[in-house]
Amino acid sequence: MHLVVHADQRQFTIRDSGSRLTGSGWTSAAVESHRIGAEPGGLAIATARSDVVESSVTLLPSPPALAPDAEHVVEADLPVPTGRLVISGPSDYPSQEKFFSVLPGLYRARVSYVPAGPPAVTWNEHEFGEHYRYVVELWPVTSESDVEVLRQGAAVWDG
Repeated sequence: MHLVVHADQRQFTIRDSGSRLTGSGWTSAAVESHRIGAEPGGLAIATARSDVVESSVTLLPSPPALAPDAEHVVEADLPVPTGRLVISGPSDYPSQEKFFSVLPGLYRARVSYVPAGPPAVTWNEHEFGEHYRYVVELWPVTSESDVEVLRQGAAVWDG
């Protein structure tokens, strides 16, 4: 599913519909290295711009190959006990949330930061920062794992 998300405050979230994120996932390692804040109910994905950003969510049967054009790639667990994922920006109203259905269970989420041009829809064209497409790939897993950076992007990446 292709999405254009309002990443206000330089982030958007993907979470189980029965959960709310508290911001507790933004540890120093998350900010400095992971670029995602992983919490028990979902993931906050840092973006290079406080703007509308392109993203995609894909459900797969097993781990995919690493995207060769991704500058940064990180994985984390994503529990989805309700079987309904919510993708939204921090200032979105409920009517602006996007939904994605999966079988209830535990998933591994790979987030790849792929360089891109600006999306067709603009909101804050004066915002500084690079344009990326935030590719989220999910597959079912049976056991929990820690957050893992598979490819570390540049230290200065968000403008």
